Amino acid sequence: MRLGCIADDFTGATDVANNLVRAGMRVVQTIGVPKDAGEVDADAIVVALKSRTTPATDAIAESVRACEWLRGLNPTAQIYFKYCSTFDSTPEGNIGPVTEALMDAVGSSFTIATPAFPDNGRSVFKGHLFVGDVLLSDSSMRHHPLTPMTDANLVRVLQAQSRRRVGLVDHRVVRQGALAIKQRFQQLEQEGIGMAVVDAIDNEDLLTLGAATADMALVTAGSGLAMGLPAQWGFEPNASAQRLPQAVGAQAILAGSCSAATQRQTRAFIDAGGAALALDPLQLAQAENPVADILAWAQPRVNQGERVMVYSTADAESVKAVQARLGTQEAGELVERTLGAVAQGLVRLGVRQLIVAGGETSGACVQALDIDRMQIGPQIDPGVPWCYAHSPAASGEGLHLTLKSGNFGSDDFFIKAFKMLNNEAAV
Repeated sequence: MRLGCIADDFTGATDVANNLVRAGMRVVQTIGVPKDAGEVDADAIVVALKSRTTPATDAIAESVRACEWLRGLNPTAQIYFKYCSTFDSTPEGNIGPVTEALMDAVGSSFTIATPAFPDNGRSVFKGHLFVGDVLLSDSSMRHHPLTPMTDANLVRVLQAQSRRRVGLVDHRVVRQGALAIKQRFQQLEQEGIGMAVVDAIDNEDLLTLGAATADMALVTAGSGLAMGLPAQWGFEPNASAQRLPQAVGAQAILAGSCSAATQRQTRAFIDAGGAALALDPLQLAQAENPVADILAWAQPRVNQGERVMVYSTADAESVKAVQARLGTQEAGELVERTLGAVAQGLVRLGVRQLIVAGGETSGACVQALDIDRMQIGPQIDPGVPWCYAHSPAASGEGLHLTLKSGNFGSDDFFIKAFKMLNNEAAV
């Protein structure tokens, strides 16, 4: 193992794993911190946590435990703390506090931060995060129900969460190459800076940054930096690293994200004639056995080989109305519990190809399916690969699974993903 990644949610874990696989590394993703070291045959291991929106103390404890487990496999492996490309966090954290705890854990006095992922429209310029052509604070992320992002200045956002001083490596330095970046790192550290936001507006910047950071004990970033690191250790793109077993079985989609992208994807699936069941959290709260009702709707369709979708995706105003009635935390947990139980039920009904949209939803579903690790396969869209895993609910059979960040994917993602898996990715 050359690289150990700690991701703060489950879709983010597959996102970073996807870029590493595309660059030629064999990658295994674990769900949570494994109970023992065991034997993992991989060039990189990604530990998927559900720590993005937990209390900072819990996020720190889990992240440090993951770091210790990874360093137990290889004490010299680089540690990569992966967060969302929209820097999802609150004024209290968790990005800053977790970064500082990991710096202490590996004995690092300086590290970087860059959520840039140009392939998905995320770029950092002059320390400001852009989503497409607009500042983060003007994007749909300003309405996020749990981590509304209303400030695009990442230096300011990270400084508010951190004890260490935060600086900037701007684009003029990045364009001068890896040596200039390293020299800027040294200068900032001499000035008492502990963390530096680094500009990156295209993939070339990330490749350059990969060369500048390959020997750092700890890096923190979105998934974009992952495309620049493997080459520094001699890895090259290799199709065999992406191969998964042949796909079989019924197909289903569970969508819990309320992002604009997932709203469009849900609508496209329905407009194409897909069988879809919308969940109303207020009705879920009142129903005696909502999971049984949902599975009763799904079972005849699954038995007939029909592709089904169960979704709670809704616009911002609808989400706010539900939160006002149930409370923000309870509303989210209710939907997550329900979709997790539905995932388990669908797999027991014969679903073996499953798409889950949304970070929190993905975490709930993977935990409900009792999946402890996944093999990472080919990319569907930037940041979203197919994976392969085993679940007790699948009666010993394999399960193809994709965990999609709410903000990622083209409008036809749900339809395209199944087509790709069954026509192009099968071996």
